[in-house]
Amino acid sequence: MHMAETIPHYVVITVGSTGDIHPFMRLASAMRALGRQVTFISHSYHARLVESAGISFIGLGTDDDYLRLLANPDLWHPRKAFGAIMAQYREGIEQFDAAIRSIPAHPHLIAIAHPFAIPAAAIARERGVVKSIAAIYLAPSNIKSVHDPLTLGPMTVPAWMPMSVRRALWRFIEKGWIDPVAVAQINAARQPLGLAKVDSLLGHLAQAPDVSVTLFPAWFAAAAPDWPTPLIAGHFPLFDAAGDDGFSGELSAFLGGGEKPVVFTPGTANIHAAKFFATALTAVEKLGRRAIFLTRERAQVPAELPASVLWQPYVALSALLPRAAAMVHHGGIGTTAEALRAGIPQLVTPFAWDQFDNGSRIAGLGVGMVMQAQRLRPGRLARALQTLLTSERIHLRCQRIAAQFSAPGDALALCREIEHTITRE
Repeated sequence: MHMAETIPHYVVITVGSTGDIHPFMRLASAMRALGRQVTFISHSYHARLVESAGISFIGLGTDDDYLRLLANPDLWHPRKAFGAIMAQYREGIEQFDAAIRSIPAHPHLIAIAHPFAIPAAAIARERGVVKSIAAIYLAPSNIKSVHDPLTLGPMTVPAWMPMSVRRALWRFIEKGWIDPVAVAQINAARQPLGLAKVDSLLGHLAQAPDVSVTLFPAWFAAAAPDWPTPLIAGHFPLFDAAGDDGFSGELSAFLGGGEKPVVFTPGTANIHAAKFFATALTAVEKLGRRAIFLTRERAQVPAELPASVLWQPYVALSALLPRAAAMVHHGGIGTTAEALRAGIPQLVTPFAWDQFDNGSRIAGLGVGMVMQAQRLRPGRLARALQTLLTSERIHLRCQRIAAQFSAPGDALALCREIEHTITRE
């Protein structure tokens, strides 16, 4: 066998918003730095972002397809979000499978996959196209567990609840909510290919990968006894801070014109957050605080803003947050990690997905508070912000946690460990 054929070719397959794409780009770039060939597969909408990093890219669908999904308000509803994302799951699996098969044949093609892409990677492996699969978990709640802390959507399971009840609760959730939506979609993609049916989405996601990798540190979430093995514990894949680079003149002037602002964002993909920003405006005016509103959609920000509040479509959080007093956000794992690194208090206002669990862990670390987005009110928000901005205990905890970032994670070492684990016989 030719030497080039023994060096793995990695196919990175992921879905989601910019916050989901960045961590996988970090892995892809590290693999390329190790001299590995890498092909990145995701929504065509992200082509410019990925290709700007010099990474080979295969796009799925159209920009309109992606924007149509974001336009669905159910995507940010705590109970309806899963059904919204699964509505076209079969088509997504088939598109991923076709994209993987379009890559020139390679005996050591290894899939680095987002959990939602694992079924497509498993099909490619069963058809002899992919040799191995590494599952990448960006947040703790992406991995099924019955152990504490256990947050299931907006519900936090009490620590005293017996294991038998926790297992029964998970069975109820899987059989009554998850599998009726997801399993039929997966099997509709598998059956025409003559592949065996799967009977559980979460069971399939846990069993199919050859190795699982967590992209968060143990101090944020230690491995639970029932997490899949082999398991590699990684770290937050944060980008390097860029100082003032990329700041608009308007933003630079605002930051230099008064006290540190409170930063508000519902996440880059949320275009249904008008209530979030309206509530934020009333709260900061009540407190007499300066604020920055981050969203690409200007229409969801109040039309008239006082001089003490600035709207910006996008700013790199690594550069902005060290200049902020606190942050109010949705609880996406990337945003959460950037606020931890900046050492500022956080108010997490979860809408859906892993955001509830991430917020719970922020509260558990003593660096912030949680207030569900559906329960956000100006008075409650103002009181919470006042506590975050004045609590010496919270500020000390923020500083201690920020010190954990003094030694940045080594993406090259992590990629070497993934390759060593997945290629050893």
